[in-house]
Amino acid sequence: MRHFLSLLLIALLPLDAMAQNDKKTVYRFSIDEEIAPPASLRVEKAMAEAAELNADIIVVHINTFGGTLDDADKIRTAFLQADRPVYAYIDNNAASAGALISIACDSIYMHSGSSIGAATVVDQMGQVQPDKYQSYMRSLMRTTAEARGRRPDIAQAMVDPDIKVEGISDSGKVLTFTTQEALKYGYCEAEVESVAQLLQHAGVENYTIREQRYTFIDKLIGFLITPVVSGILIMLIIGGIYFELQQPGIGFPLILALVAAALYFAPLYLEGLATYWEIIIFFVGIVLIILELFVFPGFGVSGIMGIICIVAGLVFSMVGNVGFDFSGIPAGLIANRLMTVLVALAVALPLSIWLGKKLFESTLFGGLALNTEETADQGFTVAGQREQSLVGQRGTAATILRPAGKVTIGERNFDAVAQIGYIEQGQPVVVVDYVNGSLVVTTDQH
Repeated sequence: MRHFLSLLLIALLPLDAMAQNDKKTVYRFSIDEEIAPPASLRVEKAMAEAAELNADIIVVHINTFGGTLDDADKIRTAFLQADRPVYAYIDNNAASAGALISIACDSIYMHSGSSIGAATVVDQMGQVQPDKYQSYMRSLMRTTAEARGRRPDIAQAMVDPDIKVEGISDSGKVLTFTTQEALKYGYCEAEVESVAQLLQHAGVENYTIREQRYTFIDKLIGFLITPVVSGILIMLIIGGIYFELQQPGIGFPLILALVAAALYFAPLYLEGLATYWEIIIFFVGIVLIILELFVFPGFGVSGIMGIICIVAGLVFSMVGNVGFDFSGIPAGLIANRLMTVLVALAVALPLSIWLGKKLFESTLFGGLALNTEETADQGFTVAGQREQSLVGQRGTAATILRPAGKVTIGERNFDAVAQIGYIEQGQPVVVVDYVNGSLVVTTDQH
């Protein structure tokens, strides 16, 4: 009897090992946020982690109202090119860009009461974008639906209200499916209430679920690359440089700009978007502006080149180019990133002027400004009295004035600005006014 039990145990061992070998690995992660750089970063990590675990199936839990088209296209491409099945589980909403990435999955499952569609391209204010954007989105939806064997006319109707699908939607209304409608027209495999039901319907019975590992560092990087935070960091960079230009010398504004630059570039570099040469271009721009402040008078070629380098570094670090190869990068993406930087620049400069004024006028920070009155009966004199007396005097441009620089009057050098245009070094000048601590000069025609 004992011998028989031993033989039976030996016979069962391979069956148990075979059952273990048949157990499938299901990798699960969520897209429950705006489709933006953090979401595409999450998907990129998920696809890499699923490959590392050799997962048999990927289940993506979707609940989003949409987001940016660029990031939606990245996610769509990742799902279409996946070398293992990707199942979408829509729990409540898959609107706009969410509809695109759902259609890119091999199978779509929906929770009761969910919806999919409404993929018209709108701006941040909710205004419908021109037809060239709608045309591109229609093309993405159509080709994605065709790749997954779904009706392309339905996918296009989710974008364009002018597209009429006989028996489904009338023109003038963007198409959105409920769960039951999606089931009826092939945009949903089944209505399920959980991932377990999804897998049961898909015929997966013996499985292990592995959840995405998302660390604190991953969350921090995701936070720093959100459009709002990136825009604020760019504004701090531009604002810090602006304040530094107002008063030459390395101080708090420049330090703030450098810290903001580190927070801006570090996550982009870690995720492979920003490369060393883009960061170098940015800091070359910083160096050129510092040279303009300390070496060259006024604001000329060095300063302009510095600003160009800074903007180029900020823009190129946000696109996924490989080295100097931009062949795979849509021109629209570069234009979009350039617009982001220019908008941040347009907001940062007036905001810096307003904030600087408020900072020194407020009672909380009033101590930063000198308010003590120094009167003549205390022995004080007006600081610019001597310079004021130089009005009408003649001298020579000690440096080039573009428009600021230095002039020599007698044997002394004074800060000066050209009244009109610029003045070459060594050219005779005459003082016509004294304003804001500088002599105002013009060329001496006599």
